Amino acid sequence: MHDTVRLSPKEQGEARYREMRKVTLIGSVVDLLLGVFKILVGWIASSQSLIADGVHSLSDLATDFVVLYAAKHGSREADEEHPYGHGRIETLATAGLGVALILVAIGIAWDATSRLFEPERLFQPGIWALVVALLSVVLKEWIYHYTMRVAKRVKSAMLEANAWHSRTDAISSIVVVIGVGGTMLGLDYLDAIAAVGVALMVAKIGWDLGWESLHELADRALEQERVEKIRKAILAVDGVRHLHLLRSRKVGHEALVDVHVQVDPWLSVSEGHMIAIAVEEAAKSSLDEVTDVTVHIDPEDDETAPPCEGLPLRGRVLDMLEGAWKEAGCSGEWERIQLHYVQGRIHLDIFLPLACLDVEQGRDAQSIQQQLAAPLAEMEEFGQLRVFFMSPGGDAPL
Repeated sequence: MHDTVRLSPKEQGEARYREMRKVTLIGSVVDLLLGVFKILVGWIASSQSLIADGVHSLSDLATDFVVLYAAKHGSREADEEHPYGHGRIETLATAGLGVALILVAIGIAWDATSRLFEPERLFQPGIWALVVALLSVVLKEWIYHYTMRVAKRVKSAMLEANAWHSRTDAISSIVVVIGVGGTMLGLDYLDAIAAVGVALMVAKIGWDLGWESLHELADRALEQERVEKIRKAILAVDGVRHLHLLRSRKVGHEALVDVHVQVDPWLSVSEGHMIAIAVEEAAKSSLDEVTDVTVHIDPEDDETAPPCEGLPLRGRVLDMLEGAWKEAGCSGEWERIQLHYVQGRIHLDIFLPLACLDVEQGRDAQSIQQQLAAPLAEMEEFGQLRVFFMSPGGDAPL
């Protein structure tokens, strides 16, 4: 059995970049060769749609370089200036890809439409245009599937966008095949119409990519079914009673989550901290893209419970207790005091030394608690008081 090697965030980022660089460079070589070849053959074989398809392939080459740049910088780990990492670079690059596709589509459609209104400018493509278009379909479809597999593996929306860019080139080449074939059969307008069809498909993909990226830049949440998966994982953590305000947002290929979890209000700080750690691990384990989780521990549902804002903190509370208990026999003798802010009041756990008990002097546990609770009854900030007596062997509760 082989031990699983866990890579550091930096090593994971470097490995991710290497995979993205490899697939993008392969795609770049194919785009360059196809783009130049389609434009040359389109010009020689008189096919406007093939020339348009060649321009589309060269636009793929330009976006490949954008992907390489964004992949390198977007995979860097967080630093002081970018504490949440550099994932937004991928989002911006994806939006840029979308805009580039739309601009290419407008140019193709404009030229093809103008030729439709000037019949003398219409091209009459030859057989080589058909052959090159078919070759383009095969190569670009292969690049699409190869790139998409890597994109899914490294969880890169930008690389998925580039894969779809390749798929649009394959689809547009199919339209070119139809247009060229129809024109060769005597339908003179079909090549130009095919060019317009290519432009519309390219524009649609560009719009979808850009719109999705804009949503992500506006801190769009994860899909509801994925959020529900995180919710179930958190609720399964021992010690979590309820949760609310579960929020998520996408940052490139990663997702950030923050949540309020309700626990037993009488827990210690350290136990609450351990529950928070378990919640963080559960959320990260539920979805691979979750890389950062902020957990807020609540002793109650702060959306419905009376607010505790404005209640004094420990320093002020101890001063108030000293004043209220100055007449009590054990004033200042407590070993520890725990404050519980619940239901709009401060509930107290006070731990006294066992030596405070003196039955002969009438200082039994009940009388001491009554003596300490009496002055607190007149103070609206305080609620329940629990008294514990500590012995060398441990705590002996009242």
